[in-house]
Amino acid sequence: MHPTVERVTERIRQRSAPLRSAYLARVQAAIERPRGADRMGCANVAHAFAALPGSDKFRVVAEKAPNIGVVTAYNDMLSAHQPYEGFPAVIRDEARRLGATVQVAGGVPAMCDGVTQGYPGMELSLFSRDTIAMGTAVALTHDVFDAALLLGVCDKIVPGLLIGALHFGHLPCVFVPAGPMSSGLSNSAKAKVREDYAQGLVGRGELLEAESAAYHGAGTCTFYGTANSNQMLLEAMGLHVPGAAFVHPHAPLREALTREAVRRVLAITASGSPEFRPIGRLVDERVIVNAMVALLATGGSTNHLIHWVAVARAAGILIDWSDFAELSHVTPLLARVYPNGSADVNQFEAAGGPGYVIRELVDAGRMHGDVDTVSGRPLRAQSEQPALAAAEAADAAAAPVLHWRPRPEASGDEAVLRPAARPFSAHGGMQLLTGNLGRSVIKVSSVPDDRHVVEAPARVFDTQEALQQAFKAGELNRDVVVVVRFQGPRSNGMPELHKLTPPLAVLQGKGFRVALVTDGRMSGASGKVPAAIHVSPEALAGGPLGKVRDGDPIRLDAVAGTLEALVDPAEWAARTPAVLPPELAEVNAHGLGRELFGGLRRHVTTAEEGAVTWL
Repeated sequence: MHPTVERVTERIRQRSAPLRSAYLARVQAAIERPRGADRMGCANVAHAFAALPGSDKFRVVAEKAPNIGVVTAYNDMLSAHQPYEGFPAVIRDEARRLGATVQVAGGVPAMCDGVTQGYPGMELSLFSRDTIAMGTAVALTHDVFDAALLLGVCDKIVPGLLIGALHFGHLPCVFVPAGPMSSGLSNSAKAKVREDYAQGLVGRGELLEAESAAYHGAGTCTFYGTANSNQMLLEAMGLHVPGAAFVHPHAPLREALTREAVRRVLAITASGSPEFRPIGRLVDERVIVNAMVALLATGGSTNHLIHWVAVARAAGILIDWSDFAELSHVTPLLARVYPNGSADVNQFEAAGGPGYVIRELVDAGRMHGDVDTVSGRPLRAQSEQPALAAAEAADAAAAPVLHWRPRPEASGDEAVLRPAARPFSAHGGMQLLTGNLGRSVIKVSSVPDDRHVVEAPARVFDTQEALQQAFKAGELNRDVVVVVRFQGPRSNGMPELHKLTPPLAVLQGKGFRVALVTDGRMSGASGKVPAAIHVSPEALAGGPLGKVRDGDPIRLDAVAGTLEALVDPAEWAARTPAVLPPELAEVNAHGLGRELFGGLRRHVTTAEEGAVTWL
């Protein structure tokens, strides 16, 4: 192991020791209870299994067969989740073949950030993560399950399911992905049309045509955003059947992998057996570090600097942005996938995908290879490639057989994926920024090297709509650091500000030195404009962004890791932070369900603490 990875892991272990010990004690206490059907009263048991076919009732009660709870994020609003419609039938069929029973324990809400981007619904997006975690708890709290399968792919859904599952840490759990859509219009071509539209060079018709050619079918969006970063991290944590992340929803291999998820969760379910792997024990400090390294090595979503802090906390583990920053210094950047390059996730998978990344990082001592996985095999086996082989000639009618084979040693495309010995960069895709404007993060993997340092006068906005209006009026045609404040978790739920990417990219394309500084989020789609995001403490909490005035010189230095307002210290100290205008507070509090999330806004922790609402 690289000494820095060891040091960070040990620091996390020591920091977390009291919390983790208490968590594991609760997990052990839950494991030691009698199984649900034996522990509960007869009326409770009758209610729990009333709708099961008679044979399944007998199996689960009399024969004490394992009962798998399925928590699904299925809906047909999300292209990535639409394929889940048929998964329960496949899961039930496979479980019955193996003598087990299955119940869909519950469904959780799953919203599409692509639909709500730039609109009020996006203000519910971050909090939907904890709502999903609570929904997972509601589903599993019926407490008659011996294991769980978790069906979800997209942005807040996977972290929410994982947080919820970790609160039932006594259960073995396997995540079941659905896969990406086929490649459509390239991400770079789509971005060009967006920039042209922002400048008025094309109309709405051309823009809609381009967007529809990019987002055109079932499966995840094909850029390397939060949804696809989720899948990379789950593979690195050993919570998937190996190689399951990026197989297309309707490929024959997808159903085979789903059936294998049933087999694996049953294999790790029997308490007392050597294979028993409850998720609360499996997800330890090493596994969390592996996820962090996988994120950094692939230039993944900035959202996970919030989400995985919350995930770790759910397992009794404490991490912060300094841990990410230290790991980033020794993590090689191995992947170039849009927005960090021109390739999409299908090209990433074809070049070697998550398996190639995991193998390279384990072999380079950047990942802990000695962790448990749901496959029951070492983490390096997570690098192997799933495939279907024809049945034996004697049983030609049998279904093809799922097996794994070693991936090619070489990358299938070094423009997309490189070995650890020849990375795109010696450092990972994230950088911590500190200074008199607070603590923030920047995704540097997609930012041109000559834009890692930007110094320019500030232009301050309290809403993203105000920025867009200033852009359309030609007021930003100069070197400028755009400050968008009152976008943090307490202000309005910390929406993604991805709608700002096209106008800022246009300004940068004109040769101006441009940067964004905000207490809001961007997303996994953070692009080529340098953006200091998640600034903490946020403006509504009295954070220093509230002190910035139009014209203040701002220096964003991703090389030195600083974010500073270059204002006389005495003047800076004397300034009173701006307050959220009352009319904006009113807008943020009402409409499209925002009233229901008022309590979450009041009690949420900071972005660096995971924007957690349940502590």
